[in-house]
Amino acid sequence: MNIFIRELKANRKALIIWSICMVLGVMSGMAKYTAYSSGGASSQIFDKIPYSLKALIGMGSFDVTKISGFFAMLFLYIELPAAIHAVLLGNGIIAKEERDKTTEFLMVKPVSRTVIITSKLLASLVNIVIINLVTLVSCILMVGAYDNGEDITGEIMIFFLSLFIVQLIFLSLGALLSSLIKKSKASGSIATGILFGSFIIAKITDLTDRVNIINVFSPFKYFSYADIVNGKGLSVFATVLSIILIAVFFALTYFFYSKRDLT
Repeated sequence: MNIFIRELKANRKALIIWSICMVLGVMSGMAKYTAYSSGGASSQIFDKIPYSLKALIGMGSFDVTKISGFFAMLFLYIELPAAIHAVLLGNGIIAKEERDKTTEFLMVKPVSRTVIITSKLLASLVNIVIINLVTLVSCILMVGAYDNGEDITGEIMIFFLSLFIVQLIFLSLGALLSSLIKKSKASGSIATGILFGSFIIAKITDLTDRVNIINVFSPFKYFSYADIVNGKGLSVFATVLSIILIAVFFALTYFFYSKRDLT
């Protein structure tokens, strides 16, 4: 419990900063909705944008003049920073003892490595839950201010459920790489590199459906925004696959950390 509380306190400042940034991002994004929904010349301009460009900026085939379509486009810019936060948190919370030269202080405590890693991962989980909830509440409030009577709260909840699953994937991936690779800078760089690589894969398959098979390598494509907007919910296959990945990544984190020669 002491380690758990210690990790929460250590990450408190970063959590506050990330939460504020996420809320400001949501506010900034929703403030642009009036330009999309006003109709007239602005709508004609959006209609003339090539599909490839629409796909790259997250617009795709969504009707961004409606609040549901606009939020689906905006959600891309919510999901990416949330995933970055998760992978960096998972990586940093494991690696920081050796990075900060506090390994001996931690190891002399009468607790096992399993307890240590569990406490750290639970603290990480609390952090991503808070980030998720803060962003969710800000989205519901901001969408409510612009929805013109169109209630999409249910869709927003499903969007954020998918976000939480993606956060867990990258949290567990960051923790795994940190327990596997001794150099914290290297493990952090590899973790963020994998994240951005999966994001690039998502953008490639947005441009063409000929290589959709590679979507399995991108958690950003596990859950279809279009399906959520159309009321189809989350893919059962993608949800099961995500749970398996999370379980495997966390299990390997425990395995490699218990075998690791800490310095």
